[in-house]
Amino acid sequence: MRGPLGAVIGRYTSSDGSEKDGIIKHNRKCRDITFLIIFIAFWVSMIVNSSFGFNQGNPLRLTYGLDYEGNVCGSNHRHRDLTKLELRYWLNPNQVYESGLKDGEHKLANARSICLLDCPAPSDDTLNWVCDYPDGEIRLKMGDWVDRNYDYFEFLTPEMRNSSLQLQGPCYPIIFPSVNVYWSCQYIARASNSSLRHWQQMGGVNIQEDMIIDKSIRRSLNSRASVLKRYVADIGKSWPVLIVCGGLVPLFLSIVWLLLIRHFVAAMPWITVVLFNMLLISVTIFYYLKAGWIGNDAVTPIIGEHDPYFHVYGRELTHVRGVAILMTFISVVAILTSIAIIRRILMATSVLKVAAKVIGEVQALIIFPAIPYAMLAIFYMFWLSAALHLFSSGQVVQNNCNNTNCCAYDLVLKKVNCDRCCGYSIRYTPHITIAIFFHLFGCYWATQFFVASSATVIAGSVASYYWAQGEAASPEIPFLPVFASMKRLARYNLGSVALGSLVVSFVESVRFILEAIRRKTKVRGTTPDHWLGRMGHYTSRGCLKSVEWTIKSVNRNAYIMIAITGKSFCKSSAIATELIINNIMRIGKVNVIGDVILFLGKLCVSLFSALFGFLMLDSHKYRSSHNKVSSPLLPVLACWALGYVVATLFLRWLRCR
Repeated sequence: MRGPLGAVIGRYTSSDGSEKDGIIKHNRKCRDITFLIIFIAFWVSMIVNSSFGFNQGNPLRLTYGLDYEGNVCGSNHRHRDLTKLELRYWLNPNQVYESGLKDGEHKLANARSICLLDCPAPSDDTLNWVCDYPDGEIRLKMGDWVDRNYDYFEFLTPEMRNSSLQLQGPCYPIIFPSVNVYWSCQYIARASNSSLRHWQQMGGVNIQEDMIIDKSIRRSLNSRASVLKRYVADIGKSWPVLIVCGGLVPLFLSIVWLLLIRHFVAAMPWITVVLFNMLLISVTIFYYLKAGWIGNDAVTPIIGEHDPYFHVYGRELTHVRGVAILMTFISVVAILTSIAIIRRILMATSVLKVAAKVIGEVQALIIFPAIPYAMLAIFYMFWLSAALHLFSSGQVVQNNCNNTNCCAYDLVLKKVNCDRCCGYSIRYTPHITIAIFFHLFGCYWATQFFVASSATVIAGSVASYYWAQGEAASPEIPFLPVFASMKRLARYNLGSVALGSLVVSFVESVRFILEAIRRKTKVRGTTPDHWLGRMGHYTSRGCLKSVEWTIKSVNRNAYIMIAITGKSFCKSSAIATELIINNIMRIGKVNVIGDVILFLGKLCVSLFSALFGFLMLDSHKYRSSHNKVSSPLLPVLACWALGYVVATLFLRWLRCR
């Protein structure tokens, strides 16, 4: 039952310099201590970085807009309670129109906006008003103001009424219908004839009715920054989905997959390949549904009931359609590849038979991944909460609009005020951007560290069984080999694991940065035009990807050698690389197809998680009210990624077969 590398590995010297065939030496010493110290310092920095986010951030900013006082809609403030008033409404339609002009000086961020419970609608037989927050002489409570549909025009003095007819408040006419688009009242460029007639009869100033009034708000809501904020907010709103579909579902499916290997080893390669293709097609169909190409369940930016003939464009729909096309391509390639490797699938059975025997003899291997799983679950909950606060930790500052007429009636001063009437925006400083990238890097490094630690522990456990000729009762195998391997890792090799995970994280980060630069240069049209430049451009991308794959492969085998020999990361990598090169033909014949089946098993678990995520997000809870997600794209992707990480924890040890 021993694999092609068993004898070769068994002849390697242990950390004390002696040779002993087929046993793990316990006479070790601590390795790569410097990198363990760096890793501990990194965790301290993560805590400090997260504390900044918890102190400065407010996740509600990711979903709701700001009013003209700089208050976040839907939250409670010291002088004004806006807890139930989640919708942002722009009072002055002419300011909205001017913000849509190409050469206009007025920006939508400076247009006067307040927070409402729902979007107001014009009347068919009279003129409705939306008045500013009650203050000064207007002695109404916020609750009474809401109950009156935000209208206290009848209480205004002649001076206030004249100011309102000049579109300077405190009351503003409802001329255009509006609809709730991502918690902002989107104007519909279709003025109410009755309301407009009443306004003109009262002597109101001219109100622009051009389509620009519609496009101005739409352009703001579809900006890259707004879309990114909504995507991040979707993760926060769908946290129950992440717990179920990113944690519990893959945990259950990974254990089931291991049990299926134990009892149906001959059929598992075929089951895995067929199931993978079925799940891939199912996820693709769901994307087609959300893209609107199948049925009438497309992603829509409109929240709540609305006129079915009124449509609003949202950038999220374009993204979903792009992913649907990508998934179609991946599905076709996967099906064709599955057909091409049919003859090779039978070779994977011999690999899985070894795994099935190990599962039966060392059953603690099924239970052990629950330990790093629990640690990662706690870390991800802390990390996600900190990430939401970091992404929303910008400073609310008043805009500079000295050249813009934003005068409005001040109920406290009892006059039209043109001082400090600019709107508010959330400003992100460069150090916040650095903090966010540091937080993202920390997540990847921590994930790699936990996965690497799990792989090292399991490698030591399997090696004990492996060299005892598969006899679980052999005296050469210590009692509870998994816990003995855990003890060796915690005492001697945490620094080596920290170094290995840091190398992978660093290379992946460099590749991500270079890819981002490539996309920016492509958008700006600076991609090399000459064929030689293009060849170098794409060759460098391929080389970087190859380096990343090679490092990951070397790391994976280095963790095995760390568990066996107790040597440092660099020395173990050299040993693993030498073994692979010297036995490339012997291990390549079986290992490649075995790795493919293992990879497909992880994808099956993660795709199941994504499918369950789609089903949960399709419920009423996430399609309406304040829990509505703008798009299932990022939550489903998060479920897939978490499912893959969990599957890796539970199935990684099959690499040690």
